Amino acid sequence: QVQLVESGGGLVQAGGSLRLSCAASGSIFSSHVMGWYRQAPGGKQRDLVAALTSRGTTNYAGSVKGRFTISRDNAKNTVYLQMNNLKPEDTAVYYCNAFNPSYGINYWGEGTLVTVSS
Repeated sequence: QVQLVESGGGLVQAGGSLRLSCAASGSIFSSHVMGWYRQAPGGKQRDLVAALTSRGTTNYAGSVKGRFTISRDNAKNTVYLQMNNLKPEDTAVYYCNAFNPSYGINYWGEGTLVTVSS
C-alpha cells in the first residue's frame, strides 16, 4: 500500500508562486508514474496537471506548460510541483497520484487546496 501526503497549498495572489510537495511512503519512483491532478471548485473530475515517469519523462497540461514544473527527490521519496505565474483559474484542490502501470493500480493523496486571488 502506497501512502501519499501532499503539502504546500495555500492562498496566493495572481502572478505569485507556490511549491507543492508529495511525500511517498517508500521508494516507489522506479515503478510508478507520479502525477499531479487538480479538481476545480464545483468540478466533477480531476484533470491531469503534470506527470513524471520513472525514466524522467515529463508531461504537462497545455494550460500550465511553461509555468509549472514537476520534479522529484529520490532520496526524500518526494515529488514536487513548482507553480509560477499563478492565475485565478489555477484555483483547485491539487492531488498527488502514483500509478503502477504493471498492475494498473492508482494511489491518491488527500489533496491540498490552492487558491489564487485576482
